[in-house]
Amino acid sequence: MSRVGAARRSSHSLGRTERAATAMSEQNKSLVRAFVYAINAQDWQRVLGLLASDFRRHSTAAGEPPVNSARDLVAFLQAEFVTFPDACETLLDLVAEADKVAARHHFRGTQLGPMGSFPPSGKVLEATYIAIYRLEGQRIAEAWAEWDNLAGLKQLGHAGAA
Repeated sequence: MSRVGAARRSSHSLGRTERAATAMSEQNKSLVRAFVYAINAQDWQRVLGLLASDFRRHSTAAGEPPVNSARDLVAFLQAEFVTFPDACETLLDLVAEADKVAARHHFRGTQLGPMGSFPPSGKVLEATYIAIYRLEGQRIAEAWAEWDNLAGLKQLGHAGAA
């Protein structure tokens, strides 16, 4: 086989690999979009259907209790809607590679319920946060989410301005 023939075959094979990776990345981003849509709709059965049953959420912001299952996450999100009944998330950016999707989210909600030891403030919280999702078997298996908790507390009037 000539060098030209080998190069063409290698290039053709690489093209298929790149196309498959792009298709997988788009599929993974669609899954994260569907997840955020289901949360906004408070469609808890749909959320559960998009998560692995042994889903894990990792976050050091606010020292929250661990989320060690899909049901734990739904309970966490339901409590968030008690605190912020008009909560809405928007995806600002999505970047996918292999089994991970990185997302920049925007959260907006009015604190009408208690948030831990903080009473309802009636103020609006607007926050951008970063999350990285790991997908497995066309479900979200794990997530890492971090945000500026102090800035949020300041917006809600629960922490003094520095």
